[in-house]
Amino acid sequence: MRPARVHSWNISPDEATAIQNNLREKVVVSPINKDIHHIGGTAVTFNTTNNTIHAALSVLSYPDMTLVEQRGVSQEIRFDYISGLLAFREGAPLMSLFRKTDQDMDVVLFHSHGQAHPRRFGLASHLGVLLDVPSIGVSNKILVGHHEHLSEEQYSESHIVYDNERIGAALRSKENTKPIYISVGHKADLSSSTELIKKLVKKYRLPEPIRLSQLAADQQKEGRQVDMKKKRGQTSLF
Repeated sequence: MRPARVHSWNISPDEATAIQNNLREKVVVSPINKDIHHIGGTAVTFNTTNNTIHAALSVLSYPDMTLVEQRGVSQEIRFDYISGLLAFREGAPLMSLFRKTDQDMDVVLFHSHGQAHPRRFGLASHLGVLLDVPSIGVSNKILVGHHEHLSEEQYSESHIVYDNERIGAALRSKENTKPIYISVGHKADLSSSTELIKKLVKKYRLPEPIRLSQLAADQQKEGRQVDMKKKRGQTSLF
C-alpha cells in the first residue's frame, strides 16, 4: 500500500508542528463509504530499556472479521514523547508497515486520536492524510475536551466537546467497562465512524483490528514471528 504523501520524520518539534498545521488542511470529513471489504488496525508498544518501538498492522476482511494479513516491525525510537506530536514518534514504523502490506484497505483504525487533538490533527488524521484512506482514531484515554456522564450500558455514548466544538465521541463499547474514545481521522465523519466501531467490537473492549494488532505488537516485542498472509484458504508465514 503506497502512501499518497510523504515527509521526513527526522525533524525538530517546531518543524513537526508546522507539518501538522499544513497537512491539517488536507483532512476531509465525510461519511465512510459503506462498501467495505478490508479494514486495517494498528498498535504499538515500547521498550524504553533498549529505546525500541514495536509496531503491528492487522488487516481483516469485513464483515466476517477474518485475519487476512499481519505485519510487524521494530525500530529505534527517534522522536521524544511530546504531547500532541505522537505521530512523529509512531509514524515512521507504522508507515513502513503499510508499505510492506500487499492488501489494500477500505478503512484503517489507529490506536490514537484523530480530530480529538489540540490542533485537530492527531495520528489517525495524520496517517490517514498521508495514505489518503478513510481513517478513525480509537483511544483508551481522552486527550482534550470533556463529555457527559455515560451509563454503564453497552453502546452508551456522549460527544467529546472542546472549545465548544464536537471533536469526538466517548463510547462504552462493553457493559461495565471503561469507555473508548472515537474521533474522525480522514475521509470519515463521527456518526459513521462510531457506528462502524460498534460493529467491530466483539468479545473485548477494543475493536478487533486494533485488539489483534496490540497482541501482535506485544509478540513483536518478544521477538516472535507476526508476519503472515492468508492465501486462498491457507496461511503463509514470512
